[in-house]
Amino acid sequence: MSRWRKSLLAASIASVAAVGVVALPGVPASAAPADLDVQYECVPSGADSIVRHAPVRLNTHLTFATDLVVGDPLNFTWKLDYADHGRLQSPGYFAPGANVHATGNVELTSSWQGILQPKGSAEQKGKLRPDGELSLPESLNDPGLIDKVGTIKVTPKDIELDFTPPDGTVVANDGNESDNPTDMKVNYGPGWSSIDDRPGSENHVHNDLHETNDLGAWAELSFTGTGVEYIGPHDKDAGPVDIYIDGSKVATEDPSRSDDDLPVNDDLDGGFTIWKSPELKYGKHTIRIVNASSKPAWLDAFKVSTNTAKIPTGYHGAKCKLVGGPVSVTVTVRDKSGPTNSQTPTTPDPSKTPTTSPTPTRTPTGTSTATSTPTRHHSQPTPSNGLGHVVVVPAVTGTSTSTATPTATGPTATAYVRAQVAKIPKGGVDTGEAPDEPDRPYGLMASGAMLLMGSAGGGLVLRRRRAAHAGGTK
Repeated sequence: MSRWRKSLLAASIASVAAVGVVALPGVPASAAPADLDVQYECVPSGADSIVRHAPVRLNTHLTFATDLVVGDPLNFTWKLDYADHGRLQSPGYFAPGANVHATGNVELTSSWQGILQPKGSAEQKGKLRPDGELSLPESLNDPGLIDKVGTIKVTPKDIELDFTPPDGTVVANDGNESDNPTDMKVNYGPGWSSIDDRPGSENHVHNDLHETNDLGAWAELSFTGTGVEYIGPHDKDAGPVDIYIDGSKVATEDPSRSDDDLPVNDDLDGGFTIWKSPELKYGKHTIRIVNASSKPAWLDAFKVSTNTAKIPTGYHGAKCKLVGGPVSVTVTVRDKSGPTNSQTPTTPDPSKTPTTSPTPTRTPTGTSTATSTPTRHHSQPTPSNGLGHVVVVPAVTGTSTSTATPTATGPTATAYVRAQVAKIPKGGVDTGEAPDEPDRPYGLMASGAMLLMGSAGGGLVLRRRRAAHAGGTK
């Protein structure tokens, strides 16, 4: 290759290096969200727990962002599922509409101190019977607003479960002969007979009822609720009936007399509330009626009521604890004024060849650490207290502060990339490339030509001097 061609190639490279380059500030990317799979074991904690016979294990998956800016919510999503064959179970017979509630506990330490409690609930769609399987809340959520920079160590703690039956009333009509497993059943002692297919004009529940003529014949219902009613007919031939709640006699009623305590003249005029309990303390109760004479006695149904406002918190509760040691994740909160992708790149002077230059940093007024992807989790060695600590470690870190005045710190190599696209031409295909401008950059072309000619001339002079030195040119 001739010296002229080498000089031309060197000048061309210098021209290309001198134009069309920009320095982009570093923009930290958000760290990957935390994903924690934690198993829990649930045991009874209430008077009549939904953990009925053995501990129930849950698989849980907790996710949340680990790189936030001030004003972002620290939002937990905590998904729950059964880990094996064990299930939460209904503590009794209930109508559709009962709910299983779950409350998680997340401990915050470091720059914040406190507990966040993600919550969720699952409505039970059908009727429930004792020991029937309960569905779990799909997920728990609880956003907490972040109002300052810093770091937060997040540690999942216990999960608390509870059960709330539907508010209202439910009727127990049939007895031992019922083939519906989800219905409450009245337990009839000896001496009772079922009378079915009664005319609708008699107003009996499901057009049937039970009858006895035996002194001391009894029937009872065990239920969970806050009240109960004895439903039966008025009849001119009826005898008195004793009523017991939880083994104690509370009343004697005579269905042969009306609500106004007047004799009735009807036969099997059904659908009346013969007796209604006062409000009971929520829980398990038993009502029993006993025929107090040899006259006929009838029982149509019992109606159970539940006032959910009277249910003690945690009455049907369970507490779920972590299986194995606790783990923690560190969340970083940055200032809002950190660098963003909206900063406009600038083109340096084309007449100057880029060299290493100091990288500006911002004077700290409240410094926060920003992380960039890729991100990974690792477990630090377990300290003496047994607490495993999972930390989100960024592959690249940077710092950002709220003051905009740059001050030089030390020389570092500035990264250059091609200029960013200014705009996309209207009506054109979005190719990601800027259209040609109508005006030609004549000044820039002249500068490049001058550089080229200067380089070529320098090569010629260098050639003549070498020739003169060798004695070939006078």
